[in-house]
Amino acid sequence: MTSPEPPEHVRSTFGLRGTELHPLGMSRDGGWRCGDVVLSPVADHARAAWSAKVRENLVVDGLRLARPVRGTDGRYVVSGWRADTFVEGNPEPRHDEVVSVSLRLHAATAPLERPRFLSQPPTAPWVDVDVFVAADRAAWEAVPLRSLGPSVREYAASSDTEQSLAMLVRLATLRKPVETPAQLVHGDLFGTVLFAGSMAPGLADITPYWRPAPWAAGVAVVDAVSWGGADEGLLERWDDLPEWPQMLLRAVMFRLAVHALHPRSTADVLPGLAHTADLIRMML
Repeated sequence: MTSPEPPEHVRSTFGLRGTELHPLGMSRDGGWRCGDVVLSPVADHARAAWSAKVRENLVVDGLRLARPVRGTDGRYVVSGWRADTFVEGNPEPRHDEVVSVSLRLHAATAPLERPRFLSQPPTAPWVDVDVFVAADRAAWEAVPLRSLGPSVREYAASSDTEQSLAMLVRLATLRKPVETPAQLVHGDLFGTVLFAGSMAPGLADITPYWRPAPWAAGVAVVDAVSWGGADEGLLERWDDLPEWPQMLLRAVMFRLAVHALHPRSTADVLPGLAHTADLIRMML
């Protein structure tokens, strides 16, 4: 699967008129390669422009970051498309290296200020961004998804919504207060870190959240154990990170909420998450 081809006026604005297009598939956000540049459709203008501005000058030790390519008029986003330098590589099951990338990346993003859009609640009619905003809040608020009110089931979309929500509520009772400060983190590292042999890992984008850095590592670990074939020992190999079991707990709650709310979530997602949740429970 890939997105429709970027319009000619978009290619022209980014200085890519006449360049041959090659689809990269959904593993690269439905982007199209044009020489050494990738054009990708944008789901949220504010987040895309923010990511581009941050990646323009961010330096992370041992990480190849895609740099934004501005339009001829200076814009980062043109008619719903962004342009970035092509980063060679593909996702690989090198899960501990992904966690290591998380630590280095978030050491570099720690000084960044919280963008205003991260304070905004989900708003109807929902789009993908609103699903993830609601799910993120569910893992941290006193009563998961209370902010959606009694209409939460109007948003819930998966065939096993009730089971997912029940698990979410049970896990919430195991939370304890955490003291690790929130900062700017990339909350979607699993499947987005690119590997190419012995080259440094690469990253094409940053999906922003305002949470403790170990939580972002925890999300990557939960994803890897649930769906990526990672060994269960991955959960404990990083237990020297601050408040690690509580970060894993909130990470699996976040993913359960995404599963319950996302319209494209499928029934085969829950068994892996439920197994990971059981493993995390035993660590608490």
